[in-house]
Order: sequence, then structure tokens, then C-alpha cells
Amino acid sequence: MVAQLDILETMTPLEFLAFRERLEAASGFQSDQFRQIEFVLGVKSQGAIHRFAENSRARIALERRYREPTLWDAFLRYLSREHYHVPPLHLERDVSAPIEPAPDLQRILLVVYREDPKNAELCERLVDLDEGIQEWRYRHVKMVERTIGTKRGTGGSTGAAYLQETVGRPLFPDLWRIRSQL
Repeated sequence: MVAQLDILETMTPLEFLAFRERLEAASGFQSDQFRQIEFVLGVKSQGAIHRFAENSRARIALERRYREPTLWDAFLRYLSREHYHVPPLHLERDVSAPIEPAPDLQRILLVVYREDPKNAELCERLVDLDEGIQEWRYRHVKMVERTIGTKRGTGGSTGAAYLQETVGRPLFPDLWRIRSQL
């Protein structure tokens, strides 16, 4: 995803503006596929669902994803099956709620990193995914600032200002919080 932004950054602002009208409903704001990826990764929002028409394919898919466990939830269940004592409150959490850092999970993750190379590697792949999404968000903001400045976004958002709010927000905060404790 990051490499695709390289292509857009080759355009001058005037070249992009000549092309921008053709994007129509192609912004991330209007992409149910992108929102589904976000929902799977734990970034869920009722507002994202309500941008789509009642009973549309997109809305039905997002409503379903909203109720389904996230990748983080699946990972915690996996750790539980691997005989780590993941507290029930994390295994039974509201899957539509944001993923919040939890010291009890961080203690488990520290043990994983120190004693379980296989699962520590899995943790690192989740960190890679998280970092890649954060990099994409940062590059997306910079591409938007470079091409349209502070104009409204294609999908009606506040554009770069909206995108800036998403930069640096980790998907899996516990995996980042433990770094200083390893």
C-alpha cells in the first residue's frame, strides 16, 4: 500500500487536481473494503457504517465485521490455547470497543518474548503489520498535504487534518508498550 503512494507523489498539485474529480467515491472514507480492513484490525466506528446506504452490500458487510472479533481478539484466543493465562475479561471483551493497553496482557507478552521464540515471532509479525499501517497513514497524510494542502478530502472529510489524527495511533498498543521492558 505504501508503494502505491509513491506513484501519486510524482504528480504536481495541478496534475493531481486535474485527476481528482475522477476519484468520485474512491476515497478511503468511502471505501467499505478499507473500512473492513480497519475493523478487522480493531479500528471500528459506527460512523463509518452509517456512511453507507441502508441494506447496501457495503453496509451489511461492515455491520457484520463490526460485530466480529478483531485480529487482536483472535491473537489473544490463540495465546490462551497456547496455555497462557489470558484473563477472561480480555477474551470476552466487547469486540466493537477500541483496543486499549492492559498491564496484565503486557506481563503475559513479556513472558512470551522471553521464553517462547515461536510466539515472540508471531508478536513481531503483528508489530510489522502495525508499523506498516502507521507508515501508510503517515505517507497518506504527506501525499494529501503535498497535493491538495488543507482542502476538504475527496470523501468529504477535513482532508489532511482528519488523516493527521490517525497517524501514530498503534493498532496493538500492548506490543509497543512492552518495548522498554524487554
